[in-house]
Amino acid sequence: MTGMDQPSFEPGSTVDGYLIEGPLHRGGMAELFAVRRADNPMPMVMKIPRTGEGEDPAAIVSFEMEQMLMPRLNGPHVPQFVALADFSTQPYIVMERIAGEPLLSRLPDLPLPYDEAAGIAAKIAAAVADLHRQHVIHHDIKPSNIMFRPSGEAVLLDMGLACSDQLPDLMQEEFRLPFGTAPYMAPERLLGVRNDPRSDLFGLGVLLYFFTTGIRPFGETETMYGMRRRLWRDPVPPRKLRPDYPPWLQEIVLRCLEIQPQWRYPTAAQLVFDLTHPTEVKLTTRSEKLRRDPWKTVLRRRFNKELTRPRQETLAAHLASAPIIAVAIDIAEGSAALNDELRVTAGRILATLPSARLACLNVLKLGRMTIDRTLDEHGHNKHVDRLVALRHWAEPLKLDDDRLTAHVLEAVDPASAILEFAQASRVDHILIGARRNSVLRTLAGSVSAKVAGEANCTVTIVRAAAAPARPSRRPSVSQDNRDDQA
Repeated sequence: MTGMDQPSFEPGSTVDGYLIEGPLHRGGMAELFAVRRADNPMPMVMKIPRTGEGEDPAAIVSFEMEQMLMPRLNGPHVPQFVALADFSTQPYIVMERIAGEPLLSRLPDLPLPYDEAAGIAAKIAAAVADLHRQHVIHHDIKPSNIMFRPSGEAVLLDMGLACSDQLPDLMQEEFRLPFGTAPYMAPERLLGVRNDPRSDLFGLGVLLYFFTTGIRPFGETETMYGMRRRLWRDPVPPRKLRPDYPPWLQEIVLRCLEIQPQWRYPTAAQLVFDLTHPTEVKLTTRSEKLRRDPWKTVLRRRFNKELTRPRQETLAAHLASAPIIAVAIDIAEGSAALNDELRVTAGRILATLPSARLACLNVLKLGRMTIDRTLDEHGHNKHVDRLVALRHWAEPLKLDDDRLTAHVLEAVDPASAILEFAQASRVDHILIGARRNSVLRTLAGSVSAKVAGEANCTVTIVRAAAAPARPSRRPSVSQDNRDDQA
């Protein structure tokens, strides 16, 4: 195909071996066509930029950016990349065609039930977290750019406005005006800041506000002045619009919509954690608000230029500074020394990571063949007692409330319970203790060994300091014949 050839995209025609089945969508910057190829049974879509007379030049730059990014991305939260062609012939990107449900189809149902909306937001936040781990900020989180696979995972579409700290940012280099979707655009984007992943959390906050109230927090305005108002003006609190709005959900939404990026969640993974553990959300004055900020506060923001300068660290460094750490604590008798070592280790890690969160875990082991009772022999609720014990264990760490959660898991298999919690909560690092002497641990394998062997994150196994040597004597297995507990 020469530079002057213009391929046909009529149904039945072919482009580089791809059979055009028909048009799917015509957007402001690109068009989408359903395509298939004889040697690849996967449903596919071909995306081509709009480059005709009078078209926005940003369409070309945006498409070039997407061509740079798509081959580098993988995983269930993005369409699988297939092929591309550059502007020397007919530019296109071929990628997987997602078979699931578009989020856009839910708009007629708004507002959604609170729990359902939070569940949807958690899936999207998990996708954003995965994208950020691949060094990419999306910059256009909105319903039309999100689909759900039949298996449930959220998929982020359209990387045309995205950027990576490992690639040149063509949109930043070529244009001064911010590009994006006005109702979802973060305040710092209006100042030209494109390197902060928390901009995506602002867009997700807008989406969650919209899906739970039926109203967008900043309206539909497209004027630059209208958008710039969010540099100093906060949205109407959801509880003002819906009196039954849950305080924990308003806490999450308004934290995402903070004007200053550093007041939002530090990472998308931490947002997932709160959305999936609503009873553990730490409530602040945000959760109680019924009115917008007073004019005195608004004027101070308006004229004092409160919004801070962009962060200088890389995206990877930013994520590494705010991990979710889970510590598995055994509160059984005789575990004090090991728990002290766990606390020392956790304290050392947390001291260098001021944005990290700590989840304290204990597993209430259930019997395989027995009926488990809620109360112990003293009439105390086992679950509550263990939550209190976990809080007591964490007190010396002196963590702020929003950095600490406590969880009692009930399971037959403690190791599996810890692994499932870590995966669902996107834990980055597990701390777990291991007993030095245990017959069952030797014969059947320990909880700590199983967690270390199967976890998809970092695992640190902590042991208590060895006791002073004593005169030799015949060992008694009855002193400690239990498997490691967590």
